[in-house]
Amino acid sequence: MKKLALLAACLTLSAVAIAQRPAPFVVAETGQGFARLSDAVRAIGGGSGTIQIAPGRYRDCAVQESGSIAFVAAEAGTVVFDGGACEGKATLVLRGRSASVDGITFANISVPDGNGAGIRIEEGDLEVTQTLFTDSQSGILSANDPSSTIRIDHSTFRRLGRRPDGDGAHSLYIGYYGELIVTNSRFEQGQEAHYLKSRAPVVQILNNSFDDSRGRQTNYHIDLSVGGSGRIAGNTFVQGADKENYSTIIAVSPEGTDHSTRNLVVENNRAWVAPGFRWDTVFVRDWGGEGMTVRNNDLGEQIGEFARQ
Repeated sequence: MKKLALLAACLTLSAVAIAQRPAPFVVAETGQGFARLSDAVRAIGGGSGTIQIAPGRYRDCAVQESGSIAFVAAEAGTVVFDGGACEGKATLVLRGRSASVDGITFANISVPDGNGAGIRIEEGDLEVTQTLFTDSQSGILSANDPSSTIRIDHSTFRRLGRRPDGDGAHSLYIGYYGELIVTNSRFEQGQEAHYLKSRAPVVQILNNSFDDSRGRQTNYHIDLSVGGSGRIAGNTFVQGADKENYSTIIAVSPEGTDHSTRNLVVENNRAWVAPGFRWDTVFVRDWGGEGMTVRNNDLGEQIGEFARQ
């Protein structure tokens, strides 16, 4: 009887401990805790709020339909979303007024159509900081929202681009958004696709690292598919030896010139080739023919500065 009573007491204490365990997703403004990320998103609804996420590994996802939400790791680098995807798209599917993501890792995201991403941004402004996208089909994939801006800072895109159909999903693929700003970030070990592909009319791509030395069957480092204006400056590029397309590092207007390139400036970058790279390549290749400014770039052997296609 004493043993049974002791066992019952232990089970009661365990149940109390579980009940008292802090909820992983807390709405900072109200203190409400939730076991599922989607419930925390619904609690904010069309308002504004911050979801603080406890350290841990989660196979969870959420869709933001409205409002302005910040998704913030309680400790940067300790929160991992591992493989969860909503709507067959991404861990976070965002179509509210705005969203921000800070200090989170998105890993191992794969969906049947080959475009699984950490973040699918469909509408509204997006700001991403201190975030890692790794071992997935895509990092961030956007729809079109010409009135909004995407900002990415101090983030890493690693081992992205694997698709089951053999086509490349890109590390960062932005549609017809108003402006794309990428700063102080790292792109590396890409697989079978571009590192950064954008259809935005204005880009600011500043002080980033594009390291293709361990890439596999990769393509362009930067692809401004339909042109654009802005600056590509202060970046470093390493052209890897395992390439699907070795001819170009930065491609401008390979799919047409929806956006003028006359106010595009590519300056003060550094680029070199990795050991084993066997071809000549071009730093900036222009398909549109409108003209742009390419100046003061420090280029290694085997890299020509500019060519028109």
